[in-house]
Amino acid sequence: MPALARVVTPMTTRFGFFCASLISIWSMSILTGQEEPQKTRPPLTAVSPTASAAAAALSSSATPTPSSTPPQLTDVLFKNLKARSIGPAVMGGRVSDIAISPNNPFVFYVGLAHGGVFKTNDNGVSFEPIFDKQPMLSIGAIAVAPSDSDVIWVGTGEANDRNSSGWGDGVYRSTDGGEKWQNAGLKNSRSIARIVVDPKKPDVAYVAAMGNLWTDGGERGLFKTSDGGKTWKLVLKVSAPHDAHTGCGDVMIDPTNAETIYAALYARQRTPWSFTSGPSVTGGEDVGGIFKSTDGGTTWKKLGGGLPAQTGRIGLASSATNPRVVMAVVQSYEGGFGRLDDLRSKTGGVFRSDDGGEKWTRMSAMDPRPFYFSQIRIDPANDQRVYVLGFALLVSDDGGKNFREDLSEKVHPDCHALAIQPGTVPPPKPPKPEDKNKPPKPQVCQRLLLGTDGGVYQSFAGGKNWDHLNKIPSGEYYRISLDDTKPYFRIAGGLQDNENWVGPSGVQSKEGIRNYDWTALAGGDGFYVLFDPTDHDTFYAESQQGEVHRINLRNGEIRRLRPEPAEGQPRYRFHWNSPMIMSRHKPGVIYLGGNCVFKLTDRMEKYSVISPDLTYNDPTKTNATGSGAENYGVVFSLAESPKRAGLLWAGTDDGRLWVTENDGGKWTELTSNLPEAARSQWIVRIEPSNFDANVAYVATNAYRSGDDRPILLRTADLGKTWETVTGDLPQGNPVVVVREDPVNSKLLYAGTHFGVFASFDQGAHWVRIGDVPSVRVDDIQIHPRTSDLVIATHGRSIAILDDTIPFREFTAEIASKPAQLFSVRSVSGAYLQPGFVDSNGKGIYRGQNPPEGALFTVWVREFTGDEIKIVVTKSSGQPVANLKAPGTPGFTRLNWDLRPTKDVIAEYGGDDPKRLLPAGDYTAELTFGTTKVKQTFHLDLAEGITPR
Repeated sequence: MPALARVVTPMTTRFGFFCASLISIWSMSILTGQEEPQKTRPPLTAVSPTASAAAAALSSSATPTPSSTPPQLTDVLFKNLKARSIGPAVMGGRVSDIAISPNNPFVFYVGLAHGGVFKTNDNGVSFEPIFDKQPMLSIGAIAVAPSDSDVIWVGTGEANDRNSSGWGDGVYRSTDGGEKWQNAGLKNSRSIARIVVDPKKPDVAYVAAMGNLWTDGGERGLFKTSDGGKTWKLVLKVSAPHDAHTGCGDVMIDPTNAETIYAALYARQRTPWSFTSGPSVTGGEDVGGIFKSTDGGTTWKKLGGGLPAQTGRIGLASSATNPRVVMAVVQSYEGGFGRLDDLRSKTGGVFRSDDGGEKWTRMSAMDPRPFYFSQIRIDPANDQRVYVLGFALLVSDDGGKNFREDLSEKVHPDCHALAIQPGTVPPPKPPKPEDKNKPPKPQVCQRLLLGTDGGVYQSFAGGKNWDHLNKIPSGEYYRISLDDTKPYFRIAGGLQDNENWVGPSGVQSKEGIRNYDWTALAGGDGFYVLFDPTDHDTFYAESQQGEVHRINLRNGEIRRLRPEPAEGQPRYRFHWNSPMIMSRHKPGVIYLGGNCVFKLTDRMEKYSVISPDLTYNDPTKTNATGSGAENYGVVFSLAESPKRAGLLWAGTDDGRLWVTENDGGKWTELTSNLPEAARSQWIVRIEPSNFDANVAYVATNAYRSGDDRPILLRTADLGKTWETVTGDLPQGNPVVVVREDPVNSKLLYAGTHFGVFASFDQGAHWVRIGDVPSVRVDDIQIHPRTSDLVIATHGRSIAILDDTIPFREFTAEIASKPAQLFSVRSVSGAYLQPGFVDSNGKGIYRGQNPPEGALFTVWVREFTGDEIKIVVTKSSGQPVANLKAPGTPGFTRLNWDLRPTKDVIAEYGGDDPKRLLPAGDYTAELTFGTTKVKQTFHLDLAEGITPR
């Protein structure tokens, strides 16, 4: 059990280990426990009515004198308050790349589109995150040096061109198997499609850089380094002006001659309302295609000889047994297009060359959804076995002429990565007499690793059977909601390409939160999910394009209930992620955003339109075809005031902001009141205040038009005027969600593209909290009973920062004190079931339970050499526990398991030390140097427990 999960004992060494161990939020260990209701106490020191004074105090630099001056709040002061990862891992998430160690096949690396890099040393029994300390965790490519398996190259920024794709800050390199990383350059490449390393020289590598998905410029093309990333040379690009939006989509090295390089150039650009690639981006000029160099990238030749023109995205592969065999899956715009789900191209498809690329033969028209896939592999032992990745894993045993789909059973669709382990061909069996005249079965490598939108799969039978390695919490959540189930509340939410799910924030078992504790609620790509206010088993869930449905878990009924216009009327427009909220004032009433706002009643069976079209409805931007990812001109953010019934806010993706004070009877546009930097930008979230109906927060972002700045605004007069509360949020880190604490109006939380932040002075100064990796945080919810902060990430599932009451009470005055013990939540004691946790191995994902018992949170202003000491006593004054921890500056959290510590009981002959103490009022007293602080709290025991 990890340090933070251990019960605090009187032994100083154990407490030192408790606080010195900085375990990752994403570890797969257990934190046991439960939470019970409590009335939040008021702050120990009232928040100053003068916001500017408080902001100045909390943000000022620490000075030697006077010693009571509060320290400058920095991220490090919050490092010991760690959010716990609860998963789930059952559904996985989008995998960009997989790399197997050439020296040890039990070691392989998994690159996640939004969640960093995971490594296994035991063939997938367990995984550990190895990239979490880096500033950006969207991964495009991974490569292990063939001549030195300790040298790992990682390219950040996925290159799958989705509307939800993240971006990176260049290439990273490790020389110790992923223990330490160094940024090796190309910081403006944004997305990297492939890295290949010289077979004999680990310092020589080629990087296929695609550049910014949304805007022109940046580092694009094929780059080469010969000194381990210290310097780079752009060895292949197109001529200006098309080099501004044309990058390199794939690269490979001839396995027998490192001077021979093949690369594919590809132009593409996305806008909020469209996606364009190939000649459509370059004014009709055919600048892309396949290129070959025979001198290590010094000179290049564009290959033709049977390849189509007007190319888009291209995937490359070569044969390990016959390097003259080169294959490509080629997107071509010649001849037009079919439907999105049409796997065949008019003139593109699978092409094969048997002479090193001089002449090509079109083997098949197969080319599924090129912008999202375009991956091809050749079996290292047999150049007739060819794989094409698409919605399914397609396989050919005749060199690419014919493909079948029989290797995709029980595998999540949308395949992006395939690693084949060489040398796994089984020895041939002696032919049976009746088979002596039949051709032998093709010899193929049996061990495959497949990466999909649903995680990682492994096969030891050439793809005939797959094991889903659902042990990585890589869920890509969009939105979450909470209920008030006791003792553990439930969390429901939707994920990219992985439906909608509901699961617990904890379980009454030492097993921790396992994958089977989560229940699927149907859907395609999942987004908003709402709990029915009167029926525990009924949910309202949403998938792309406003496809809302009601599902009942008792009887299995699913009702599709998207609003539809009358026949002959204009269609409604819905976003990929349409906002859907439950009314706080009229439980059961649901509001849904499309191009207008809908009010759904009678369990969503009925609807009414309560607004006009709130968008600009520009016909040049509202007619994209496809999956719905490019739907535009819609309400993207919708919110109801918790203070005033009928007060609704709506924000659109094309930059319009509206408010109604009478439940849609009249809407007032506020767009022109916004600051110029936010005007006409995507309005991603609106947060009405819990304290004042005239106050609201608005987050906008503009990275789709090339501006990565965070923008966060506040109004105090119902949108007439606005002030910025962006403060010192990191530049280049757009805000995705903002939340106001329901008890302290000065306390704000912001989820950004690269982590979660808190402000204690209403947005003047921000600090990173929870020790959450730099992944996109798409949603934040605060549980009203437990005060837990629930963090929904797009790439690392869900994390919970337990008990944020200390944050509510943290003022400039408290920050100035030498030490402070914050209010303690009431506790409900119960025994956790042992389960089978000690007997069913380590190959099971376990989300972390909440800490068992009482949580004590301590603030220390500065290091003095003193220890943190807490004595817990009964109401009678009898000591029952003594806890200690190092006096580390910042926040420290100690956990008491409701049992007496060894120093207050008889070691032999006394009562059972494992039994819980009786219910009642308790006092915790902090001693830190000469500072003493007391807090009282109440302990309840579950019914039927006999205390000691």
